Amino acid sequence: MFEQTFKNIDDKLWKDAGCSSELDYVEQTSWILFLKYLDDLEKDRKDAAELMGKSYTPIITGDFRWDQWAVRKTKEGKTDHHRLMTGDDLTVFVNEKLFPYLRKFRGENPNTIEYKIGEIFSELKNKIQSGYNLREVINLVDELRFRSSKEKHEMSALYEDKIKNMGNAGRNGGEYYTPRPLIRAIVKVVAPKIGETVYDGAVGSAGFLVEAWEYLRGESGVGTKEAKILQEKTFYGKEKKSLAYIIGTMNMILHGIEAPNILHTNTLAEDISDIQERDRYHVVLANPPFGGKERAEVQNNFPIKTGETAFLFLQHFIKILKAGGRAGIVIKNTFLSNTDNASVSLRRQLLETCNLHTVLDLPGGVFTGAGVKTVVLFFDKGSPPSTGSGQATKKIWYYQLNLERNLGKTNPLNDADLADFVKLYASRASATEGPETPNSWNVDAREAAERVEADLSVKNPHRKADTTLRAPAAILAEMKSLDEDGAKILKSIEKML
Repeated sequence: MFEQTFKNIDDKLWKDAGCSSELDYVEQTSWILFLKYLDDLEKDRKDAAELMGKSYTPIITGDFRWDQWAVRKTKEGKTDHHRLMTGDDLTVFVNEKLFPYLRKFRGENPNTIEYKIGEIFSELKNKIQSGYNLREVINLVDELRFRSSKEKHEMSALYEDKIKNMGNAGRNGGEYYTPRPLIRAIVKVVAPKIGETVYDGAVGSAGFLVEAWEYLRGESGVGTKEAKILQEKTFYGKEKKSLAYIIGTMNMILHGIEAPNILHTNTLAEDISDIQERDRYHVVLANPPFGGKERAEVQNNFPIKTGETAFLFLQHFIKILKAGGRAGIVIKNTFLSNTDNASVSLRRQLLETCNLHTVLDLPGGVFTGAGVKTVVLFFDKGSPPSTGSGQATKKIWYYQLNLERNLGKTNPLNDADLADFVKLYASRASATEGPETPNSWNVDAREAAERVEADLSVKNPHRKADTTLRAPAAILAEMKSLDEDGAKILKSIEKML
């Protein structure tokens, strides 16, 4: 219904000098979509109030209402082309009046739509330079409707495609996108329940929260009471970057969560020693950014100091889980074997304070444009037992995802690729160790902890060991010997001449 409209919007943005990448397309589409969504939301609220014999006070007022500045209509409901702003008049109004007006929306409660308006437009800028291009984009967005569940469902799918394209574009786009088949598998394995809280402190495009929402609302027995809990008291997130904040917020809105509980803040700026029981969550699902470097003052918020962003996030996630809470965290596979003090300390903390029961080893190419391999850590937060080994982890079940093809932009990860892992995990969840297959095996956690530097790296015992490479020193010695032999031969030849 709306697919062609989305394509046409991208075509218009591609022509504009102010939009140069997929990131710009998503960002600029998002703020206009958000205002159109607000207009439809206010119409629904007004209709509901009138049915109950009540008056409705609009959020957006006067000249800033969609039907006043964006697309004016005749009494017959048709576009009034004689009263439409376009060209410079339109860009001046948007940049100098509309955005400043929207930035003034503030509130102390982040769960309100008013708070979202102020946060979204506080740092966002209109990048569409041509008022004529902006007019065409607005006309297209005006064709979209957010009023029925069918309309919202299609809109959410199309928006997901835009986010996926942004991720496939590589460079900075990839940091906002985790492949949805991987997220769906993680959600199935961690299996959040209605009444529990689900948290992502590096929310990005809100893929984990959206998939958890889809998973839970598909559960049987979801009535009015449960639907309200899912809407208001289940999903929580934090996001530092402005673009990701608006994408994540918009994505959750399009999936049906009216006022997402996403805070625009730097998660790592919070001192984890200040986290109290009331701040904790039952479930943590996340793919924190890896490779980033944090300043010394940010590192001071954590007991294990490291400049690696992902390792700081992992400490935050462990701390913010409730006792008995469950987590599924995507992280670089080098975390399992790095020999620096921070990595070793963090691995020991994970083994001692949590039950690291499963490690999913992913092949290269899962993340388009990212040159790193990743694993997913599945763990439950627990206390060290009073007797025994003194650590919460007993057995670690490893699953190595071996695919008979190379992953890439044209051949991405799909749900079927992870079906075997999800199926086998079901039997691991109720046992002390997981099933042994050519791709999965168990490791005694105590033995792992006693290894030099608590090495947890993935070593599949069912696969032939890779050819052992010679040490660099041995290679250099051989090269030196060959050079000496070559020099002797040259001397012999010179004497013969």
